Amino acid sequence: MILKLKDGDVKIELFPDKAPNHVKRVKQLAEEGKYDGVVFHRVIEGFMAQTGDVKFGNSSNNDFNIRRAGTGGSDLPDLKEEFSDLPHQKGTLSMARSQDPNSANSQFFICFEPASFLDKQYTVFGKVIEGMEFVDKIKRGEPASDPDKIISFK
Repeated sequence: MILKLKDGDVKIELFPDKAPNHVKRVKQLAEEGKYDGVVFHRVIEGFMAQTGDVKFGNSSNNDFNIRRAGTGGSDLPDLKEEFSDLPHQKGTLSMARSQDPNSANSQFFICFEPASFLDKQYTVFGKVIEGMEFVDKIKRGEPASDPDKIISFK
């Protein structure tokens, strides 16, 4: 898949063998254009960039609310965890969730650096294989004053 950001395209490899339901969900939302215009609402230096709130985080949607971005998801049901032995390394894509391991829905994050403390606690569903330099340029903040957003995810 290709994640289009303002600075360039990021090529993503998905892991349907390790997280089939999460991959299916992300692909479905991407194909429906739900991620297009969604901001990176939580971007922490040395850790990760989080996005994917298709309800409150979509800057081109009437429900957009930067203060609520990160609290919403899609209209689809939450997913059961698919934890695996895949490590959280630089470029890893993993699903965000609440305290409940079975609460992932549409939000995901991309690791800037290894985050082994997340291993086997969050569902890894893909990794950046080209364009990590563009991910590294995403504006930091929770949220940033003028957050970067996904242009398209196909």
